[in-house]
Amino acid sequence: MPYDVLISGAGPAGLCLASALSGRGLSIALVEQQPLPALAEPAFDGREIALTQASAATLQRLGLWDRIRAAEPNALAPLRDAKVLNGASPFALVIGHGLTQRSELGWLVSNHLIRRAAWEGVQDCIARHHDIDVLAGDGVAHLLPQAEQMHVTLASGARHSARLLVAADSRFSATRRAMGIGATQHDFGRSMLVCQMTHAQPHEHVAWEWFGHGQTLALLPMNDDPATGMPRASVVLTLPHRQIEPLLDLPDDAFGAEIARRFDGRLGAMLPASTRHAYPLVGVYPRRLVAQRFACVGDAAVGMHPVTAHGFNFGLLGIETLSAELLAAPAARRDVGAPGPLARYERRHRLATRPLYEATRLIATLYTAEAPPLRLLRGALLRVADRAMPFKRAIAASLAGQH
Repeated sequence: MPYDVLISGAGPAGLCLASALSGRGLSIALVEQQPLPALAEPAFDGREIALTQASAATLQRLGLWDRIRAAEPNALAPLRDAKVLNGASPFALVIGHGLTQRSELGWLVSNHLIRRAAWEGVQDCIARHHDIDVLAGDGVAHLLPQAEQMHVTLASGARHSARLLVAADSRFSATRRAMGIGATQHDFGRSMLVCQMTHAQPHEHVAWEWFGHGQTLALLPMNDDPATGMPRASVVLTLPHRQIEPLLDLPDDAFGAEIARRFDGRLGAMLPASTRHAYPLVGVYPRRLVAQRFACVGDAAVGMHPVTAHGFNFGLLGIETLSAELLAAPAARRDVGAPGPLARYERRHRLATRPLYEATRLIATLYTAEAPPLRLLRGALLRVADRAMPFKRAIAASLAGQH
C-alpha cells in the first residue's frame, strides 16, 4: 500500500501524530507490534505524566482532554507547586504557581488514560475521515529509502511505501536503528519503582523531588483516592536496580511501611493503591532526528530522565512542530517528505530540547552523587537558587510550559 505518512509505533506519540495529521488530505498508516485489544484497553503501567500548560492545550486541541475527563472525572490532578529537597535538611527550594499567571504549574494524569484517549481519538478520525490504517500485531523489519519514497517491509512480510516514515517506537527505537541513526545513551545505573499510594498527611497538590542519601524520591500529587477519600500520590523511588527488585515483592503492609520510612514519616502512614512497576533510567539523544524520507518523534527523538518531567511534554512539542511542517507541505503543493520541512523540524526541535536534556543529565548526576563535598555543594546550590528570583521564575515558566 502506498501512504503519505507511515508511523512506526502506536504509543501516545504515534497516536497523537496520526490525529494531528488526519483530515488534511494525507493517507496515514500506524504500525504497532501490540494487538488491537491492547491498544484499545491499555493496561495501567504505574506512570503518571506531568503535563505543562502548553501540553494540556495540545491535548485539548486534539480532543483528548475532554475524553480523559469524561472517562475518569477524577483523573486530572492539578500540580500547584513543586519543591526540591536535599538529604535530611528540612530546607526546600519551592517553585510556586504564584510565579506564573496560572493557578497551577501543570497537571498530572495516568499514562494509560492518555493512551486510551489517544486511541479513541484515532478511531474518531478513522470514522470521520477514513484516512488512517492501523496495522496492529506487526512491526517494521526492513527499510529502503529512495528519492521519492520509503519502502517498508513489515515482520509479517507485508510491503508498503510511504513518502515519509516516522519513528515513534520508544527511546530504544528499532526503526531509528534500522535507518542507521545512532544515539548517545547515558545509563544512570539505577531503576525507578513507581506506584500510587495513599498517605495520612495531605500533599496540598505540591510535587516533591527529594534527593536523599542513597536514594531519590519523587511525590506526584493526585486527587484523593475515590474509594477511601485519603490523600493519594504517585510515588517514584530511584535506587540501584538490585535494591528495587526485593521491594516489588513485599506484602502491601510491609511495602507501605518501607516507603513511609524512606519518606522519614513526613507523609504519615502509607499504603499502596496500585500495582508496582520498575523501569531502568537511561537517557537517549539521537545523533540525528531526520534522514531521507524519515523523522523521529516522541521518545524516539528525545529520551529524557524523568527528574524534570519533560519527556511527554517534549513528545507533544515535537508532534506540534513536525505536524505544522508536514501540513504546510501539501497546502503549498510540496512533497510531504521533502528535505526542507524535515530539516526545519530537526533544527527547531533540537533547539527546544537539547539544552534541557543536557542540563537534566547534569542535575541527575550531581544530585545522586554520594561524595560528602558534592552533598554540601548541592545543598548550597539549592539555597542560592531559592534566592535567585529570575531563576525561579524561569523554572516555573518551564514547568508551566510558558515561553
